[in-house]
Amino acid sequence: MPDSSAQSTTADLAKRFRAGQVAALARAISIAEDQRPGFEELLHELLTAGPTASRVGMTGPPGAGKSSLVAHVAHAYRAQEERVGIVAVDPTSPFSGGALLGDRIRMNDLATDAGIFIRSMATRGSLGGLAATTKEVLDLVDAFGFERVLVETVGVGQTELEITAAADTVVVVLVPESGDAVQAMKAGLMEIADIFVVNKADRPGAPRLAKEIRQALHLRAGHGVQEPSGHHGVDLTQVARDARPTSTPAVDSEGWDIPVLETNALDGTGVEALVEALGRHRAWLDSSGELDARRRDRARGRVRDVVEREMRRAAWSSMKLQAALDEGVDRIATGAATPYSVARELLAQLLR
Repeated sequence: MPDSSAQSTTADLAKRFRAGQVAALARAISIAEDQRPGFEELLHELLTAGPTASRVGMTGPPGAGKSSLVAHVAHAYRAQEERVGIVAVDPTSPFSGGALLGDRIRMNDLATDAGIFIRSMATRGSLGGLAATTKEVLDLVDAFGFERVLVETVGVGQTELEITAAADTVVVVLVPESGDAVQAMKAGLMEIADIFVVNKADRPGAPRLAKEIRQALHLRAGHGVQEPSGHHGVDLTQVARDARPTSTPAVDSEGWDIPVLETNALDGTGVEALVEALGRHRAWLDSSGELDARRRDRARGRVRDVVEREMRRAAWSSMKLQAALDEGVDRIATGAATPYSVARELLAQLLR
């Protein structure tokens, strides 16, 4: 149990957080990111209202221009007088443990806007495209009252898809050089996208890549009618109804037609269409009930994360369990047990 001084600090921080003090938001994020003592009590205090912001995740391979697109989208939302929170995740060096946080550098022109909050995070070895505490940070930015929350993942591949559990809308950003990789991505990124963006569309091969993505979506729909739907219930069978080459498919009551857009983040070409598509997808989420379903899935996953974390903490902080582990390792060494039998014994002891 936290002591009275810790409770006082939490109460004071919560008061300043609710008063809209950005310094309090930054402090709360640091506490959650470092998982300092009492961070769960603080999160419980601040997150009782539930999510309200529109969360957009930008993911894709390294060098696709995600940071530049995020900056353009943020500017577009600010033009609509909406406040924007941005969480940018950068990879941590496996050698030094440090991170360049280049996303923050590329978004430096946003830093002077009081309506935009930017937080850079290092992965600290976490896999999946996000940092270990990105979800907690997103929750705090959401609770602070931003209408829009944008999160940019590290450059990802086929299995680094945690963004699906953190965002309402997932935008997969590709570049013309990705054209040969579409087949490889069909089992990964192709399944999580709500919107596809071919960035750097001024380069040769951009129209061809956009066409290949549309064809891949069409083929998935045609050959996967009996299969489970895509990311968070996105119904890929709807794509097959209309193979139109335009980038502005309509929202209907049955499913979401995944648009494939072309942009150029250097001069902002196509950003307006992207913001429009984000608005259409949000409208579809609201009207279809999918937003509530995604938020419930997200809450379920968060509960599991907390239970697993606390179980690990309880297990390996127990001297009794540590002694049982040492004894089990001795039996494994003599052939009297296996890792599986010892693990079962430890689990039984922990649950008992």
